[in-house]
Amino acid sequence: MRDVVVYLARALVDDPERVTVEELPGGRGVTYEVRTAPEDVGKLIGRGGRTVKALRRVVKAVAPKGQRVEVEVLAEGE
Repeated sequence: MRDVVVYLARALVDDPERVTVEELPGGRGVTYEVRTAPEDVGKLIGRGGRTVKALRRVVKAVAPKGQRVEVEVLAEGE
């Protein structure tokens, strides 16, 4: 799952080397924190949040049945 998030996030930004994804298991499921360069955060979020919504939808579709997943986008240093 983490590999899918990394692949998709790196495909969307200008500086793919600065993309990191941390997998945080929790009581309600798994959260993927995507960190990227501050100038690329807008590219991951998209106009009106369309890109991040699509990314979340794809990740949820790929997730094992019954597993809850969340995707959060952060700038480096946050």
